[in-house]
Amino acid sequence: MDRAMKTPVGILNVNIQRAVKLKKKGLLGAIDPYVKLKLTEDKLPSKKTTVKHKNLNPEWNEEFTFVVKHPEAQVLELNIFDWEHVGIHEKMGLNIIPLKELTPEEPKTFTLDLLKNLNPDDVQNEKSRGQLVVLVNYKPFKEDEDPTNVEDSDGIRKAPEGTPAGGGLLLIVVHEAQDLEGKNHTNPSARILFRGEEHKTKVVKKNRDPRWDEEFQFMLDEPPTNERVHIEVTSTSKRMGLLYPKESLGYVDIYLSDVVSNKRINERYHLIDSKNGRIQIEMQWMTLS
Repeated sequence: MDRAMKTPVGILNVNIQRAVKLKKKGLLGAIDPYVKLKLTEDKLPSKKTTVKHKNLNPEWNEEFTFVVKHPEAQVLELNIFDWEHVGIHEKMGLNIIPLKELTPEEPKTFTLDLLKNLNPDDVQNEKSRGQLVVLVNYKPFKEDEDPTNVEDSDGIRKAPEGTPAGGGLLLIVVHEAQDLEGKNHTNPSARILFRGEEHKTKVVKKNRDPRWDEEFQFMLDEPPTNERVHIEVTSTSKRMGLLYPKESLGYVDIYLSDVVSNKRINERYHLIDSKNGRIQIEMQWMTLS
């Protein structure tokens, strides 16, 4: 299945609360623990807590958010490391939380024994390494009762009354472009700018009609009703001696009131500053239940 087709179904809120009875190391016994956490099947980098210096019972109370696509299959991976100023950070222990063990909308606290590995038959896991206390809450998105494809929409409409005041997820899928034309080279990639964040698709070499099907996610505190997304297609070349190794193949600014009001749009846009170039963008606005 294409990655762009795996639609998010909810949000996982994780609170790393504390660790207890971590084991001393070396003669001095000082450790500087931090937690690294990741959701399986998530392409984004791992998230990290702050480092608690010289602490065997660190308190974090730090919040993290993950986008969930397969609650029956995905697993939250938790690793505690000992921070080092120089050299490799030593792993102190790990454990996991399968999302299928969670009841939607019911916060649950886990007190996890830190393990050497996930092999249940490994005698190394009988050694006490301390515990990690984590609060998790899985929140499914509201099911869209009438999903609307406004591909043939001929104008931007205002968001309707009753637009949710709470948060949600803005999903942007960059599908493909056609009839791109660079002056010196055509190795296109798409760049997304929204609220100061920048994301890029992969580069497709020597192709005027690239297909990306890449997905980008933005977690928002409120509906982006009066905002816009800037998407630019650029071409880069690593050939030596080029006077212009990077050039713009066109751009588009997409206002988001349509996405908020209709929950989903899937349209082709003419690229500004391009003779014939077009780009297909799909967006969804998903609210929390």
